[in-house]
Amino acid sequence: MNIDEFFLKSVGEWNSMRSGHSLAFQEFEEIRSKIKIVPSKSNDSRVIKFLKDNLITANAINKTFLISWEAKSEWNEGNQEEKSSGESILVPIETSKTKGKIIRSVGYTEAIQVVSLYKILDDGTLIIYSEYRHICTEERIWFISNNLRSRSSVTRAIDSLAILQTSYASEIRSIKK
Repeated sequence: MNIDEFFLKSVGEWNSMRSGHSLAFQEFEEIRSKIKIVPSKSNDSRVIKFLKDNLITANAINKTFLISWEAKSEWNEGNQEEKSSGESILVPIETSKTKGKIIRSVGYTEAIQVVSLYKILDDGTLIIYSEYRHICTEERIWFISNNLRSRSSVTRAIDSLAILQTSYASEIRSIKK
């Protein structure tokens, strides 16, 4: 499986149930999200601008994808509920059949643009490694079946490699009838 095949397999609407574990603050967070993954249209002005701003030529890529989300989060302390939403443009660029980079308009750990490295294992697991200013995150995403996928992440401090946060999510595809 290559990166475009992985994302095409991920296209759809997903209900995500994620638990986040802040090891640094010894906090637990429960997050429920609706995630939508779609291939972008070639004439999408946001994607055209993003490619131009990053000096990416259209012939350097196969497909681009849009991921949008709406999330509700409950922190353990006082059951405070927070809502968030957003969208990210993903531009996968292969360097080999199983490796490359993904340019994201909004990162997973920080809401800034990031260039992530990826690799796809023999079993189809996608591993994404992202470095931000002071932290780095490794995400693993794998399919259990066509309509169920799992995602885990580990966030570390760059300077000490101390583990700051971990998470695990089950994501179930919404089936429209």
